[in-house]
Amino acid sequence: MIVFDLGNVLIRWDPRAAFRHAFDDDAAIDALFDEVGFHDWHHRQDCGRSRADAVAAIAAHWPQHAGLMDGFFDRFGLTISDKMPGSWEILAELRGRGHTVWALTNWGPDTWGAAQPLHPELGTMFDGIVVSGHEGLAKPDRRIFDLFCSRAGVEPAECFFTDDSAANVAAARKAGWQAHRFEGAEGLRGALCERGLL
Repeated sequence: MIVFDLGNVLIRWDPRAAFRHAFDDDAAIDALFDEVGFHDWHHRQDCGRSRADAVAAIAAHWPQHAGLMDGFFDRFGLTISDKMPGSWEILAELRGRGHTVWALTNWGPDTWGAAQPLHPELGTMFDGIVVSGHEGLAKPDRRIFDLFCSRAGVEPAECFFTDDSAANVAAARKAGWQAHRFEGAEGLRGALCERGLL
């Protein structure tokens, strides 16, 4: 079984895009991210936290930013508008060769609904998708890899996984999966060819 991460493997994720309307440059957005701990805050969404609780967490410490951070959910589609070059073509080739292909993605429950209208292929190109925010677990937690295997009915060693995060790749390998860190479509193609999958 071949397993794809989505963000920055198939779909480019640019969180700054949801804030460019409010700032003059990306450096100012990065300063906001540093101030509120954006990436840790967002990871809690991947683990299943609700929008209301996310905004409440900001309001408790940075009330001046609560409205802006709440708007992130409404503008989320801006952050996932672009496809990663070359990846969808590889996915189509794998499907054409008859491989079983699933996705395992860290994604919040309140933003997942924005994905399929922008990328309708998500509904047709995978045999199954495990979304972290729906499970209350997120990579690199070992439990989501074990849950995936149970859900898909496969053994860990049967899974070839690609993800752009070094931590997630390391966690997958520790869980007994084959794993490749995605740094571009060419590298992924090479890793698949080495295993006789393409």
